[in-house]
Amino acid sequence: MSSVRVLVGTRKGAFILTADGKRKDWTVSGPFFAGWEIYHMKGSPVDPDCIYASQTSGWFGQILQKSEDGGKTWHQPGLKPGEPEMPAFPGKAPNRFEYDTSDATGNPLTTHQWYDGSQHPWEFKRVWHLEPSLTEAATVYAGVEDAALFRSTDGGQSWKELSGLRGHGTGPHWQPGAGGMCLHTVILDPGNPNRIFIAISAAGAFRTDDGGETWKPINRGLHSKYIPDPNAETGHCVHHIAMHPDRPNTLFMQKHWDIMRTDNAGDEWHKVSGNLPTDFGFVIDVHAHEPETIYVVPIKSDSEHFPLDGALRVYRSRTGGHEWEPLTKGLPQQNCYVNVLRDAMAVDRLDDCGLYFGTTGGQVYASADAGNTWNPIVRDLPAVLSVEVQTLP
Repeated sequence: MSSVRVLVGTRKGAFILTADGKRKDWTVSGPFFAGWEIYHMKGSPVDPDCIYASQTSGWFGQILQKSEDGGKTWHQPGLKPGEPEMPAFPGKAPNRFEYDTSDATGNPLTTHQWYDGSQHPWEFKRVWHLEPSLTEAATVYAGVEDAALFRSTDGGQSWKELSGLRGHGTGPHWQPGAGGMCLHTVILDPGNPNRIFIAISAAGAFRTDDGGETWKPINRGLHSKYIPDPNAETGHCVHHIAMHPDRPNTLFMQKHWDIMRTDNAGDEWHKVSGNLPTDFGFVIDVHAHEPETIYVVPIKSDSEHFPLDGALRVYRSRTGGHEWEPLTKGLPQQNCYVNVLRDAMAVDRLDDCGLYFGTTGGQVYASADAGNTWNPIVRDLPAVLSVEVQTLP
């Protein structure tokens, strides 16, 4: 019988939750890296025993961790004999993450025009998202803050920036969102290894069709009334993007406000918020076997980051948007004031698709029936930053 492994990153460490295919009885392991922020954990689709984790501290900086035994033990890839287990200076990033100083054509990439008009060097703060390759066990991508995309082809020992992204002509005008200028979404096209989609808060969505050498903004159709040009090529606050692997040209987006859809790989978006009570939120995901079934968790507003009326509800559309139904069975429907952050929802690939999400209140909820009913796997963890799932043989 297949089993599942749920990887949970929190404000104060990482946790691994495991269950068999029935998904009723759960084993909780952790905390790993107790006291550290674990912004993201992700397992390799090629090697189920390989898991990467982004370990961050405001004082000690950024560390990348890797497990090669399903999370039982961890190590820092690329650490040389005798090197300390954490960086020598606050704010420094080990694991050889270094911004390129020029793009592929030699243009300088050393400064960024911040929203206040002053010039500052590009700074490395943290890894927001890790995305292992769909086909190559040693390749993994990292989206970081300040916004840039890195790739490792040696299992995380060394990293090279795909500087064509920052070298795009709009780069000097990117601005940070409320959570920083983070590259938080990386989607690999399973049918085209040269196509990658990324999203940046608050620059928008971008696509490469040549493996990261050049990039194209894919924000046409987005409208953001709080920026100087509401229909600008970049500058939109994209919270998350999801794609079903069988339909790589169809993407769903949770924008700062609005649920959006594209059927041409981002060349044009249209709004599918439909009958949602509010279309502000952070997460969006797609059913493992039904490409037109999507899920969101509406949040009251951008100033009140909690569910409308204090009732935690996942909304599901079986029609790819416009028509939405609330899923509430097993979720608290009063006095609930948690948030669900952008990387804190995931689906498994079992026959009866399972859905999982974590909250800033430390609860991780699971549904073994595509969202019809919910149960808490665990309560009272630190605030959940990310949730990912591995479906195991």
